[in-house]
Amino acid sequence: MNLPIFSFFAVGNDGILSLLLDADIIVQSVLILLAGMSVVCWMIIIKKFRQIRSAQVSTKRFLDTFWDRNQKIENVFATIEDYEQSPVAKVFSKGYTELAKIQRSKTQNPNSALDVESNIERAMRRTAADERTGLESMVIFLATTGSTGPFIGLFGTVWGILRAFQKIGETGQASIQTVGPDIAHALIATAVGLAAAIPAVVAYNFINRKIRILVQEMDNFSSDFINIVKRKLVSR
Repeated sequence: MNLPIFSFFAVGNDGILSLLLDADIIVQSVLILLAGMSVVCWMIIIKKFRQIRSAQVSTKRFLDTFWDRNQKIENVFATIEDYEQSPVAKVFSKGYTELAKIQRSKTQNPNSALDVESNIERAMRRTAADERTGLESMVIFLATTGSTGPFIGLFGTVWGILRAFQKIGETGQASIQTVGPDIAHALIATAVGLAAAIPAVVAYNFINRKIRILVQEMDNFSSDFINIVKRKLVSR
């Protein structure tokens, strides 16, 4: 059974693969570049979806445990390795470690002038920034593909049309047999450029929104943790 879709991609006189093989080196280079960018984008998309999903699940578990009234902060810190994928848990770990370090220093030197709140806040802010950098790594490639893909495809389109006009000038004929292949190459370049750019843009916007939510979670938790530290200091 010869389905149209298979004949469309067949390596024959009328197949798209034969058109691509007959294209000149410029058009082929454009298509290879776009195909490579698309493959890299999909690898990044899959990796980031998994990373962000794990971060969301782990963060929810951590926050549920942290705000459990029966849980002490010390006990939460003791189980911090259970939330390895959570950026919020890492911010907490850094803040608690800094608090413990300052408490030990004040025990050894009661006259120490350390600013507890500022030190903890700086430590948590640095960790949050590092976590944000990790979440955003490689995402910029999606934006690059989304913005440049259509223009790279457009370059292949313009080149294909120029080749068609060149053949018309050489042969003096404007028949479909003369210009058809080059026009087809031009349209294929446009289609491949859009096929690479559209998923990249959609994924970039989606991933960025999820990252902003996680960043907001880190900022909110940092403020809550500082308030807890203040209450502990006041109650002493």
